[in-house]
Amino acid sequence: MAIFKRLACTLAVATAMTAQAQHVMDVKTQRLGAEVQPTMYGLFFEDINYAADGGLYGELVKNRSFEFPQAFMGWRVFGDVELEDDGPFERCPHYVVLSAPNHPHRRTGLQNEGYFGIGVEKGKDYRFSVWAKAPKGASQIRVQLIDESTMSERQEMAEVKIDVNSAEWKKYQVVLTPRTTLPRAQLRIFLSSNKPVALEHISLFPKDTYKGRENGLRRDLAQALEDMHPGVFRFPGGCIVEGTDLETRYQWKNSVGPVENRPLNGNRWEHTFDHRYFADYYQSYGLGFFEFFQLCEDIGAEPLPVLSVGLACQFQNNSEDAHVPVDELQPYIDDCLDLIEFANGPADSKWGKVRADMGHPQPFNLKYIGVGNEQWDTPYFDRLKPFVDAIRAKYPNVKIVGTSGPDSEGKMFDKGWEAMRNLKADLVDEHFYRPEEWFLSHGLRYESYPRKGPKVFAGEYACHGKGKKWNHFETSLYEAAFMTDLERNADIVEMATYAPLFAHVDGWQWRPDMIWYDNLRMFKSVSYYVQQMYAMNKGTNVLSLTMNGQPVAGQDGQDGLFASAVFDKDSGEVIVKVINTSAQPQDIKLNLLGMKGERSAQTLTLSHNGPMTDENTLDQPERITPQPGSLACQAEKKNTVLADQLPARTFRLYRIKK
Repeated sequence: MAIFKRLACTLAVATAMTAQAQHVMDVKTQRLGAEVQPTMYGLFFEDINYAADGGLYGELVKNRSFEFPQAFMGWRVFGDVELEDDGPFERCPHYVVLSAPNHPHRRTGLQNEGYFGIGVEKGKDYRFSVWAKAPKGASQIRVQLIDESTMSERQEMAEVKIDVNSAEWKKYQVVLTPRTTLPRAQLRIFLSSNKPVALEHISLFPKDTYKGRENGLRRDLAQALEDMHPGVFRFPGGCIVEGTDLETRYQWKNSVGPVENRPLNGNRWEHTFDHRYFADYYQSYGLGFFEFFQLCEDIGAEPLPVLSVGLACQFQNNSEDAHVPVDELQPYIDDCLDLIEFANGPADSKWGKVRADMGHPQPFNLKYIGVGNEQWDTPYFDRLKPFVDAIRAKYPNVKIVGTSGPDSEGKMFDKGWEAMRNLKADLVDEHFYRPEEWFLSHGLRYESYPRKGPKVFAGEYACHGKGKKWNHFETSLYEAAFMTDLERNADIVEMATYAPLFAHVDGWQWRPDMIWYDNLRMFKSVSYYVQQMYAMNKGTNVLSLTMNGQPVAGQDGQDGLFASAVFDKDSGEVIVKVINTSAQPQDIKLNLLGMKGERSAQTLTLSHNGPMTDENTLDQPERITPQPGSLACQAEKKNTVLADQLPARTFRLYRIKK
């Protein structure tokens, strides 16, 4: 009997501990809080890690117009090849002339290495185009996709001949269909005539681009952006907005119009990291502002272009001489005003006509513009003011995004916010790349923000694991935990974008990044799935969710739990997000106040049983992905109740029909 008494006592204690350990969260489903803006969760694009050329932009030829400072970078030339600079395109004047060698058994031609090779797939079509002329009578070239690594008899995997029959510049276009798949092919062009031929803007695209456009985007990468369902898309950066110097800042007017006449621009990321240095990192501007606006339209995101405020990168330029004097800013201000006209102006306006001539007569309906990126202190504040005055005067309905600088808190951060309030910016762009402890300890970051004045744009953020600076599961989980505070404070937080977006596995300089790829494959990081879970379940209104009257934000006594809740008017569902950052399972109970009766909850769970440093890879792209499920809700007194045991280190969301 004593054994049974001890057993009964142990069970009673265990039951009491279980009941005590259950975390009861009250969700007020009838009282709708602040609206969640459609822009709440979005994307930020910057040409870092070969995100544009060699990445999202579908062009497969590097240095296609011979405009790199070293004109043949990316090319191998053989035989009689000469570089000329009086070509048909004013801002891209260089071209090559191939002439027959002085021996019948020698060859003239050139060969392009692409971006870490040229990825081609068996049986798929690739569109080759070139501007050419035959100055001394009809000539011919042979265009090949080749495999230099093979031991087979022939290097060529596809070949087509082009007869160049005009002494005037003319565009020629053919299709190559390789007979095998190869991630590191090359493009080779032979002169196959005794008459010379001039070649300019040598281009190769997969025909299967996103939306099938000729100057198009890599389909799988663009589709991944669409699949996230972003509300806003910020572009083109980032630090490339500033440039290493003003000469290399991003100039949007150079990125529109005929693609053959868009001048080359240096990429400030070429020079930034010498531990992973890429001397061939330039911007072709083939992916320009028209293509960015078009992509925003395609994926349903509000465009947020960011333009130079007349400051070169402040990290790299300490001298005032490196920046534009305040009284000489008018051309930069005009760039902002002209961009708004390009996006929104009628087709018969100066810049609206440029847009219309590119194939989009209807306006893009731009609502936001950023001025300056991650800049700080008086040099920024003084320059921003005339931009604000000019934009307000001409386009009062366009919202202006300023910045609080590179710090997430502290004296300079506070000074930036004070200046943005004084200048009456509409939103303030905050950046925070911080370690695990920061993300776990800032679950109540926005509760103390003033509710009047500018809104928050969390424009660049990512959890950078201490000593583990890559896309592993742990940091993504902590990002999910932090994002409950974005959602809970939707009255002050209007938009947020993880950064950076893209990285080529052979060409990265900065990590972590959201989407990784090589020339043929890609994978979405765990951080991508966190962002997608929020973006596809953002709801329309915040709901109050508390535990013992307090927000669930990893506070003392909450056992590493973070939570938020929204209501979706469109679907009539309550959506609850709960993250367990602890190493133990946690019993939770959701009291859905204002709902009655039994019903079912649809769940989506992001969890991992392996090491916290595990990640998705090219070979295992779906190693860690959200998994759907369902859970029964019970009727308890006058409310609907959902009880669950949340596994250790898990992000789970619940959708319950109201």
